[in-house]
Amino acid sequence: MALTAGIVGLPNVGKSTLFNAITQSSVEAANYPFATINPNVGMVEVPDERIEKICELVKPKKTIYTAFEFTDIAGLVKGASKGEGLGNQFLSHIRQVDAICHVVRCFDSSDITHVEGSVDPIRDIEIINLELILADLQSVENRIKKLERKANQKDPESVAELKVLKKLNGALLEGKSARTVELEKDEIIIAAQYQMLTSKPMIYIANMSEEEVANPMENKYFSKVKAFADEEHNDVIAICAKIEEELSTLDKDDKAMFLEELGINTSGLDAVVKCAYDILGLKTYFTAGEVEVRAWTFNEGMSAPQCAGIIHSDFERGFIRAEAYSFDDLMTYKSELALKENGKLKSEGKEYIVKDGDVLHFRFNV
Repeated sequence: MALTAGIVGLPNVGKSTLFNAITQSSVEAANYPFATINPNVGMVEVPDERIEKICELVKPKKTIYTAFEFTDIAGLVKGASKGEGLGNQFLSHIRQVDAICHVVRCFDSSDITHVEGSVDPIRDIEIINLELILADLQSVENRIKKLERKANQKDPESVAELKVLKKLNGALLEGKSARTVELEKDEIIIAAQYQMLTSKPMIYIANMSEEEVANPMENKYFSKVKAFADEEHNDVIAICAKIEEELSTLDKDDKAMFLEELGINTSGLDAVVKCAYDILGLKTYFTAGEVEVRAWTFNEGMSAPQCAGIIHSDFERGFIRAEAYSFDDLMTYKSELALKENGKLKSEGKEYIVKDGDVLHFRFNV
């Protein structure tokens, strides 16, 4: 499943440095606005200790983690919704992602200029949020104008769509995001077609100094961002992008040692990836054998045939059954034979709803 989180923020807040760390790539991270003109895309493994534990028992030739796609989108500026700073181009890139990771500068530095002249994370957040709202407002108002004629002629679909658009328009005019609007099930389906920027789940990433990241609440900016995010019911994660970039060059053992020295339990990047995964309602199932142990991403609530289709459309089309057991049961019984002997390996049909941590073997016939 190709799911994408877009990394956004004002210029020089640490977006490209963070992206370098996520993908272990080398996109340009220069000290001037618009160093990133085209969106850079990279895949990152979703950290999951369960796959390592499965491998210890199965001992496969190959291990494949599930992955998440991140897009580094060039820095937005005030007026982006009107085309300032290549804004229209960048906003179109945001429209393509499933979730937004909004990087906010929470550090002082005389060496790195701030596009607004000073460090003020709440002001920066509000600049970006307002530009996203204005862009959505323009799209909604344009669509309303086109629909009003059809709606006046009592076209049922147009009337239903216009009702949704007016709800969204009212919220946007009040400076609220589309995701705050309460919609009925059928209205959610209508609204989804607009790919609204402010309907996308958002994570705030507070980029701070190496000295403060282990105890973020001591950072004078972080507490303000946390309060702002809490009010919006959004998550905020404290990171030091420079540290994360250093960590990305280390092997697993050295990385763990470095984190311990810094007094940090887990890397900020792992927290960002897991959070992005969670807010999109994504879960993981596994396939396991001597050739390969692999993690697969699926949407919560998907059936066994739908999950089989993630591997290949033929698996869904010719689905017969899924042989299933849970990760927890595997850890208890240690082998498929023991799982079978204890009634923990089950044969599930087309109606089975896959659970996070299921280990599945699909039977199909095409």
